[in-house]
Amino acid sequence: MQYKIGDVAKILGISPDLLRYYEKKGVVMPMKGKHNDYRYYDFWDINFLLDCLWFKNFGFSIDQIADMVKIPSSDELNDLFLKKEDELQATIARCELLLRRSEEYRRDLQLSKELLGVCEIVESPEYIRYLNRYTDTYRNSPTLQKLSHDWLGLMPFTHRCFEIEKDDLLDQGGKDYAWGLSLGMEYVKLLNVSTAPPVVHIPAQKSLHSVFTNTGKGNFSPQLIRYMVDYCGTHGLTICGPARGNLLCSVAEGDGLTGYFEVWIPIEEANQDVK
Repeated sequence: MQYKIGDVAKILGISPDLLRYYEKKGVVMPMKGKHNDYRYYDFWDINFLLDCLWFKNFGFSIDQIADMVKIPSSDELNDLFLKKEDELQATIARCELLLRRSEEYRRDLQLSKELLGVCEIVESPEYIRYLNRYTDTYRNSPTLQKLSHDWLGLMPFTHRCFEIEKDDLLDQGGKDYAWGLSLGMEYVKLLNVSTAPPVVHIPAQKSLHSVFTNTGKGNFSPQLIRYMVDYCGTHGLTICGPARGNLLCSVAEGDGLTGYFEVWIPIEEANQDVK
């Protein structure tokens, strides 16, 4: 019994285009009609295509399959599957990291509600970061461009981070800030990320912690966390470094996009009983 390409496509649940591609790659060679260009497949061709689907569903490419179906040795197939197992293990590890990051992001979303406008004293996280935008200007040196491209490829593990110098925090008219990307130390080793300059290590330290929002284009400024500076003044806290933070999430609220930002301001307590 012979079958046309459309019949085989229905039997196997694949597209005629895929069958033509298998033919192009020399994986299966159906007979051609004597008086037309119709392709005719027999049961042997279909069995051969089932082998192809078997390999395809393991994740092998069509080019790999074209070679695999011609391999004369089971030992060679064994070696290919060992390599595939390594790839699958790497995929599993990546998926586990993505699952972990998804859970962290959901916690961030909850935090954006619970800590909005609230000040608390905590230990800030340890992380690495680089900065490449100062207020509205990007610094596009080849080194920073390469670093930026590499770290953008690490999203969603990297965060969009900002830094506001102490002088701009304390100045009621302060408006300068810097932006870049950050990565928590727990991911640095897991993702094998270099910490060489211009990457900077930011240690954990006692900090005033809060969440604030910014809506609209061009409205980000140090004045958005003025309430934290005022809190320090009324609670006997000394600001001892730049404010650092990251974007938690962005949501379409009202007439514009609202960003929720987590921020830490390093402090020293004059009175250890301060809460």
